[in-house]
This record gives sequence, structure tokens and C-alpha cells, in this order.
Amino acid sequence: MAELPGLLARFGLAGLANTVVGFAVIAALDAGLGVEKHLANAAGYAVGIGLGFVLNRGFVFRSEAGARATAPKYLAAIAIAFCLNQLVLTGAGAVLGPERAMRLAAQLLAMASYTALQFVLFRAWVFRKP
Repeated sequence: MAELPGLLARFGLAGLANTVVGFAVIAALDAGLGVEKHLANAAGYAVGIGLGFVLNRGFVFRSEAGARATAPKYLAAIAIAFCLNQLVLTGAGAVLGPERAMRLAAQLLAMASYTALQFVLFRAWVFRKP
């Protein structure tokens, strides 16, 4: 438990770096090069997933397990967290209503669920220490 604050701090820093780099790719492709917005967005997320793997494996969780063992679990954890994100977004949207502020609140709740589940899955399963 004593390591949890440091782990959470590193997880937050990795997430921030990942967000900045992913958005930079999206912005460069979309606004800079005129790439179609969905393709630019997908490229940004793809770069973010790769960077996130490297940062979470090496910097956040300091895993010594090989990439072959952890990469498939990492991708599965991302997919599981995204599914929860979509469920929370749908449920919160239905409860909170269609107003703009409520839609944004639903987005924030969905993002928080995605991030929290990622942390739990990464720590307990993907990069679990033996």
C-alpha cells in the first residue's frame, strides 16, 4: 500500500503525456495536413495506445515481464475499459439527460470509469508482479 501514491502519480503523468502526444498527432494530421478527421483521430489513438504501453510497462508499473506476455493483455484491458466507458456513457446519458452540460458530465463519468478500470486491470493483471 505504501507504493500506491507513487504508482498513481506515475500513472497520472503517463496519462498526461499520452494525452498530449495523442492530441498532437491528431492535430498535426487533421489541422496541419488535412487528413480526414476520423483517420487523424484513429492515428492519434493508435500512437497513444503504443506510447501508453511503453510508459505503463516501463515507467508506471516497472514490469520486468516481456512485451510478448504483456502486450496482448494490455490490448485486452484497453478494450475492456473502453466497453465500460461506453456503458457508463450510455447509462449516464440516459440518467442525466440531453442538455449540453449533462452530456459533458456523462463524458467525464465515462472517462473516469475508463481510467479507473485501466489502472485496476494494469496493476492486477497486465503488469502484476509475481
